[in-house]
Amino acid sequence: MLGQMMDQELLISNIIDHSARYHGDTEIVSVNTDGTKTRTNYAKVQARAKRLGSALLKRGMQRSDRIATIAWNNYRHLELYYGISGAGLVCHTVNPRLFPEQLIYILSHAEDKVVFFDATFIQLVDGVRAHVPDIKHWVLMEARNEELANQHDWIEFYEDLINEGDSEFNWPADIKERDASSLCYTSGTTGNPKGVLYSHRSTMLHAMMSATPDVMNFSARDCLLPVVPMFHVNAWGSPYAAALVGAKMVMPGPGLDGKSLATLFNDEKVTIAAGVPTIWAGLIQYLEANNVKLPHMQRTVIGGSACPPVMIDKFKDDYGVEVLHAWGMTEMSPLGSVNNLKNKQLDLPEDEKRTIRLNQGRPPFGMELAIFDNDLNQLPNDGETQGNLHCRGPWVLDEYFLAEKGSTLNQGWFDTGDVATLDSDGFMTIRDRSKDIIKSGGEWISTVELENIAVGHPEITSAAVIAAKHEKWDERPIVLAVKSEGSNISETDLLTYYDDKIAKWQIPDKVVFVDQLPLGATGKILKKELRSEYENILLG
Repeated sequence: MLGQMMDQELLISNIIDHSARYHGDTEIVSVNTDGTKTRTNYAKVQARAKRLGSALLKRGMQRSDRIATIAWNNYRHLELYYGISGAGLVCHTVNPRLFPEQLIYILSHAEDKVVFFDATFIQLVDGVRAHVPDIKHWVLMEARNEELANQHDWIEFYEDLINEGDSEFNWPADIKERDASSLCYTSGTTGNPKGVLYSHRSTMLHAMMSATPDVMNFSARDCLLPVVPMFHVNAWGSPYAAALVGAKMVMPGPGLDGKSLATLFNDEKVTIAAGVPTIWAGLIQYLEANNVKLPHMQRTVIGGSACPPVMIDKFKDDYGVEVLHAWGMTEMSPLGSVNNLKNKQLDLPEDEKRTIRLNQGRPPFGMELAIFDNDLNQLPNDGETQGNLHCRGPWVLDEYFLAEKGSTLNQGWFDTGDVATLDSDGFMTIRDRSKDIIKSGGEWISTVELENIAVGHPEITSAAVIAAKHEKWDERPIVLAVKSEGSNISETDLLTYYDDKIAKWQIPDKVVFVDQLPLGATGKILKKELRSEYENILLG
């Protein structure tokens, strides 16, 4: 016997229709590439998204055709999110920070039909378009500009295209919830980037769970500023979750420096934000140097890489901002876990609660985490045993886009490539990436733990720990550290700082001070480059 309830497909267009219907006048504030602001709302975004979808179909786009975006967080990009997927096409967000060769590979592999791009990326696009001749439409996300049109006869203009659309357009009625909706590629730190093809259903479920109190806790009372780019795993799904509940959104555009962000936070009374640690480090430096506070900010989601404990403390103690430490991957849409305390932990002493908050949190409903040994034997969730972290759930990929079938999962689980521990409450601690963890004399050393200690020193702004070859111990840790401005810290000073914080045999063998650390397309430190340069530093 079947249940006797209405049957409605879970579609991305449902989200923007709901927000237009019940939160139509809720503001969306957008910083444009020229620094000006545009103020729009959910009703206008929905209306323009429909015209956009209609225009693309009039241009001959077919079901599931890929439509690429190379753009910052702004209102037109938000319209593309909904207009492309709502019309039954696939919104392919492209990371402009990748190397040109990777961009060409991605655009070719995805077989994109149209590319939308911001003015910032005109030269970048012009440099790659000859290598992807099958893309026929290159649309600048601006109103028509005759000077640019004369300079670049290949450029089309967003406002011209959207005006081709039908104002009475209705979303196609035959789209199914398991149809493809959007496409993101991994950052490609090893080999070519891989595509992850999301469905309407997976995106909707991810958005619904993201908004819940035990995860990111979005509501119509919030003002969200997603610092994480919309080209990085769909801004962690926040443009969908925010619209789902009708939260005000502030789209920061290209200005992600400390001053620009602090001004937006305070002018627009932002209550929640989301971004990677490297961005927040820049913000905190600006706040401290200029004695600026964040009176409206309540919480921020920090993910992408491990958040240093000192950053969590500083946000809480100096600015009254709760840090939600999160973890995920492109292959997971990306939500895997978020750190929120349970009821039984609320009355714990502050130092015990702080210890809990340092890990990556626990999975929400729909996500299952487990750890395995190298022979795929499941290991206990005792908070001590570490193993290879696997996951499964309705927003985890089954296969990579256009990849060989059956090549991705291990017995129904996706191997994340992380080494972690899990406790009985589901709290997960990333110990390291499997490719980064150091094996010294047969014992494991976590680079994450060593990095967190280094960054905890007040004269260190960022640090990376890598394995260096060693004649006796096979591998030993070394620290690459960036000093704070005006610092005179020495190698001995930093190594001494590790005393009593970690076992003596785990203390790094050497410190190398550098001006900056190499960062990848998503803001993560490129340890592969550091290993290539420094792995032999302890030999001879």
